[in-house]
Amino acid sequence: MIQSPAHDVLSSLDQRSREIFRRIVESYLNDGDPVGSRNLARILPQALSPATIRNVMSDLEHLGLIYSPHISAGRMPTQIGLRFFVDAFLEIGDLPPDERSSIEAQVRAAGQTHSVENILTEASQVLSGLSRGAGLVLATKAEGALKHIEFVRLEPTRALAVLVMQNGDVENRVLELPPGVSASQLIEASNFLNAHIHGRTLTEARNELEKLKNETREALDSLSQSLVAQGLAIWGGSGSDQPARLIVRGRSNLLENISAQDDLERLRHLFDDLETKDGMIQLLDLAEAGSGVRIFIGSENKLFSLSGSSLVVAPYRDGEQRVVGALGVIGPTRLNYARIVPMVDYTAQIVSRLLR
Repeated sequence: MIQSPAHDVLSSLDQRSREIFRRIVESYLNDGDPVGSRNLARILPQALSPATIRNVMSDLEHLGLIYSPHISAGRMPTQIGLRFFVDAFLEIGDLPPDERSSIEAQVRAAGQTHSVENILTEASQVLSGLSRGAGLVLATKAEGALKHIEFVRLEPTRALAVLVMQNGDVENRVLELPPGVSASQLIEASNFLNAHIHGRTLTEARNELEKLKNETREALDSLSQSLVAQGLAIWGGSGSDQPARLIVRGRSNLLENISAQDDLERLRHLFDDLETKDGMIQLLDLAEAGSGVRIFIGSENKLFSLSGSSLVVAPYRDGEQRVVGALGVIGPTRLNYARIVPMVDYTAQIVSRLLR
């Protein structure tokens, strides 16, 4: 992160220096290559000699805003320079109407299945397709209100536990049956659970049944009691489940920008980071720390610091305005920030509406 506030650095640059710096960054964001003084002289609106431009570039390099990747090469922005550009120069506009319509149509179509998983997967896919980076969505294991549970026998010693949430989500788990369980005991266990779980979260339901141990023993035989206990335990009652899940689409897009072995190594670090449980928790923390879209460039984000990637991320919320996840785009530092920021923001808004 730049040491002095962006406005302080900006005030130290004259108009000519600002224009040259802006052109260097925009050229880098466009094609990823360093730009030299002769090329700058051709695209600058004012007539400046290459020697004058090189003097300005030397000053910008001294400030840590640009650097030369090779001897006698042109200049590229440093991570500090990119952050300064984002803070001081980046103009964020609205998404074009056709992109807004496309995002909304695709995500809403997934929502017609009443599956949160489908909505989030489609949001990740949409972000990947529009950004040409990797779209990612982090979903917390937020506990919703329960509606119904049912046991369906699959084999003599196995059954399917079907859990229906009040928001329409349905989850299935296979559980092992105690030897000798009858069809009537499956129904009895389901009825007992449904009498006590409706409208409660899983945690609340487990706590309630813990309080009703004596009543459970009086109302049910030992086999039915075992079914009741297993019926809720299989949904993470042990606390071993991950607190969140990460959906990533478009990893192959990141391979398109690979040009050297060190780039490949950085990408490997990124893929490793995306697989870690701690990484998912950190990603949610990043989104919860701000109310809107946040931009993390390279090493600013400890989660992806080794990969040198940039992350544009925004939280999405449930009907009670609680942050229940995050979505965004990850890619090389030369992301088209001006386009991707409103894209991520709008997608988060659509997902939030569908979760209400």
